[in-house]
Amino acid sequence: MVSRSALFEECRNTLENSGISDARFDTLCIFQDMLGEVQPLLLPTKTIDDDMERKIRELTEKRLSGYPLQYLLGQWEFFGCPIKVGEGVLIPRPDTETLVEQILDICRDNCLPSPKIADLCSGSGCIAIALKKHIPKADIYAAELSEAAINYLRQNAKLNNVDIKIISGDVLDESFSRNFRDFDIIASNPPYLTEEEMETLQTEVSYEPKKALYGGTDGLDFYRLMTDIWKKSLKPGGWMVYEFGMGQHDSVKKILEQHSFADIEYRRDGGSIIRTAAGRIIRRK
Repeated sequence: MVSRSALFEECRNTLENSGISDARFDTLCIFQDMLGEVQPLLLPTKTIDDDMERKIRELTEKRLSGYPLQYLLGQWEFFGCPIKVGEGVLIPRPDTETLVEQILDICRDNCLPSPKIADLCSGSGCIAIALKKHIPKADIYAAELSEAAINYLRQNAKLNNVDIKIISGDVLDESFSRNFRDFDIIASNPPYLTEEEMETLQTEVSYEPKKALYGGTDGLDFYRLMTDIWKKSLKPGGWMVYEFGMGQHDSVKKILEQHSFADIEYRRDGGSIIRTAAGRIIRRK
């Protein structure tokens, strides 16, 4: 049997030598998950039994191939909420927490203690769940087409003990949107990668569902269609809030303005990149 510290250093070195940028962090996460301890190196000389050693080595080898750490662990934190993830669903990212923050500010600034909110392209449900956690009186709908993603969405709603309405359907189908009316806020983190970006995906990202990533030739297909279709589902003065990729903010703003949205407000993420935009509808064409 091998000691914890010896196996840890071996796995860390293996990942580091293969070019994994956060090798120590990844190794620590694997050890925490496998050993069920927050600080598994507090007892560095404690030995690991053969079966556990084999499992840790297997996860390390899989990570070497570029397989996402989040999929390996099966769960990731988003806005303080545990979110189950795996193949078939997009991995929650810190950038998307910017979207939640902006919506929370809109609700506070506009005195909306019990808003009606739709989360389109909900995926794992991380946005809808985080909003429900922080606005308990909100009436929240999570719309998603992928059955694989909806499976995780249901698990995550149960895991976080939140009551949200999970709706299966295509958000680009106008007949689907007609079933939903009088929303205070409609939010989405839709697919926004361009055709060029899809051809140069990082290895980790290539494991995620392509339908959750590809937004058309210029990455803006969903914004054009959803804005046109779903503006009719907003209350007068309601808000549309989007996340988008780096450098897409001007284009998304123009789309919103073309559909009678005004008072466009940007929000930067932790890396100072303009990541989200919110607009209030002033009239419907």
